[in-house]
Amino acid sequence: MGRALATLAVLAVAAGVVGIGISFRELEFVSDALVHAVFPGLVIGAALGGAAGVLPGAAVAALAAAGLFTALDRGRGGPGGDATIAVVLTGLFSLGVVLVSRQDGYVSEMQGMLFGHLLTVTEAQFWQIVAVSAIAAILMLATLRAQLFRAFDPAGFEAAGFRPRAADLVLTIAIALLVVAGAQALGVLMVLALLTVPMAVARLVTRRLGLLVPVAIAVPLLSGALGLWWSFEWSVGSGASVPPGAVVVLLLVAVYALAVVARVAARAWQLRSRAGRGHG
Repeated sequence: MGRALATLAVLAVAAGVVGIGISFRELEFVSDALVHAVFPGLVIGAALGGAAGVLPGAAVAALAAAGLFTALDRGRGGPGGDATIAVVLTGLFSLGVVLVSRQDGYVSEMQGMLFGHLLTVTEAQFWQIVAVSAIAAILMLATLRAQLFRAFDPAGFEAAGFRPRAADLVLTIAIALLVVAGAQALGVLMVLALLTVPMAVARLVTRRLGLLVPVAIAVPLLSGALGLWWSFEWSVGSGASVPPGAVVVLLLVAVYALAVVARVAARAWQLRSRAGRGHG
């Protein structure tokens, strides 16, 4: 339980840092594509090297997908648009399903790769997650000013002499590495929630740029601690095996829903206050 919580803490910090680039550049769909693209790498790595081969296999698949998605000209339509990325991600994910179906214990292998093994993360895997997450966060922090400039003023970014493709590649690689780090613990499906939901919550509760990353880190930390505790209590009380990763994600979604409700209520209160002052 302690190592699982430490793993979630590491992923939360890295996701909070990288998530600001995902949110401001509106790369949620690309993040989804990278998550699906990692799946066949996980399968091939596990088939060739067992548990030790999962990380290298996922890393190769993620970096290859990052280069591919960056090369696609998403802003000009044609074959390099979102449709091409959708075709690639569904093709790669289907390839992973076919490959894993050829192995013994197909159902358990599929469940583990989709939903992770948060409670069975080994010490070696934990330090691998720390190293990969740190690289992803460092890449984002080293290019943060350029990434924000690129997000808020693309034309000015290019006119100032910066190379958009290079900035895009660095950000996509950072996302890909974070997907690799999270996939071992949370699985390929649940890591997407960690990449996108915390920053979405942060942007709902604050408009201050300096608070976005701290809020985006705090949200999965709190959800992770509560999710681990509730899944343990639920499993012991009911005699069933409740996956903690799924509980953590459900809590993240619940926090997002609460943030949406609070934002709507705050806007309604502001409008009502303005109307009352106008009548006064």
